[in-house]
This record gives sequence, C-alpha cells and structure tokens, in this order.
Amino acid sequence: MTTSATTQAHIVLVPGFWLGAWAWESVAADLRDRGHHVTAVTLPGLDSVDTDRSRIGLDDHISAVAGAVAATPASERAVLVAHSGAGPVAYAVTDRIPDALARVIYVDSGPLQDGAALRNDLDPAATEFPLPGWSELEAEGNSLEGLDEAMLETFRSRAVPEPAGPARAPFALRNSRRLEVPTTVICTSFPSEAIRQLAGVGHPMAAELGRITNVDYVDLPTGHWPMWSRPADLAEEIDAAAAR
Repeated sequence: MTTSATTQAHIVLVPGFWLGAWAWESVAADLRDRGHHVTAVTLPGLDSVDTDRSRIGLDDHISAVAGAVAATPASERAVLVAHSGAGPVAYAVTDRIPDALARVIYVDSGPLQDGAALRNDLDPAATEFPLPGWSELEAEGNSLEGLDEAMLETFRSRAVPEPAGPARAPFALRNSRRLEVPTTVICTSFPSEAIRQLAGVGHPMAAELGRITNVDYVDLPTGHWPMWSRPADLAEEIDAAAAR
C-alpha cells in the first residue's frame, strides 16, 4: 500500500506517558508502507529506567518534539501525531512553531489551556512516577479495551517511569496562531460527540478544541492505546488525516 508523492508527509509520532518510540512500531511501519517519512520520538527521560529524570523539564519535551518537526525536509509537510499525555506537548509545539505544521493529530488526547498542567497533583519532591497498576489506570479513565495479556506484559516490561518535571509544570501559551493549525482528534475511549460537547461548553479538558478554527473528529472505538489494539485502523486514519 502506498501514498502518492503529492500527499506524502513527514509524520512525527509522539507517545504518551511511560512510552518510547517503540510503542509506535506497528503504526510507523504501516505508515512507511503507505509512502510517508516517519519519525517516532522518545521524549527525554523515557529512554531507559536507568536515566536520571530529576533535571528534565517541560521545555525539554517541547523542544524535542519541535526539533523533530523542524527536521522535516522542504519537500514534505509536517504532520504531528500525539497520544495521551503527549497531546498538550504537541499543542505547545503548535504555539511555538505554527507555520512548520500542516496538521496536528491528537490520539485519545487533546490540548490544554494556558496555565494548565498535566499532573498538578504530583508531590513537589517527586522526580518521576512509574506506570500504575491496571486497575488504577482504568479508574483514572484509561480504558484497556483491546489489549490482551501479551500486550499488557509488553507494556509493563518496557514501560519507563515518567519524569515528574514536565508533567507538573504549567504550559505557557502565547501565540494565537496555534489556533489556525489544522487539527484532527481521533477519539478512541470516548465518542466524538461527547468530546464536541465538552469543547462546546468550555470544559477545561476540551476548551481549547473549541477555540481552534479547523478541527475534525474521527471515531475509532477501542481503548486508550489504539496503536496496539487497532494499529492498522489507526495508521489508516492518520494517513487519511495527513492527506487532508
């Protein structure tokens, strides 16, 4: 399966908490088969359990993603795909370099408002936080639908503690041109209609979506980790969004 040269994109894939570039392996391979140039990002501090995460800050994560986008060849369009906790980081990149992006795609994720933080509940002394137990994740609204025991075992064995600094820090958004970056939201845990309604009433978790001028929503019913539960379908939706 290939994508025509006119729709080829540089697709930058950013995983959520506790994950590295490895989480996108199936999706990345599929997108490359479709003719795209793909870069999967491992955010600073997520490369190894042995990494010192005590000095990693939010700007390190934003800069890493912005750097991957900036490496897009002149002949290609940059499409940024962010899953889960990487969504607000991707939004910060649209604030920093809006002209560099043809589209941003949020996978069971979305932007946060100026001044908001991913995890402002964390202990100020904490330098990292590990992958919780499955029941705790589900209680927090992270559906495990579609993941079998082998997938869960791989997730657990390869997960790396998340740096606390980037999760705890508030986002500072200053460039209104971020609101002009074409945006796709791939809804997996919750139906798109529910997300639209939250955006419409200004709910803190979706208010920014209501401010963005060009947003489309795609339903892909499954759990919170569609790159494992429905990788081929996720790649197809990313490919379609990249071609818009």
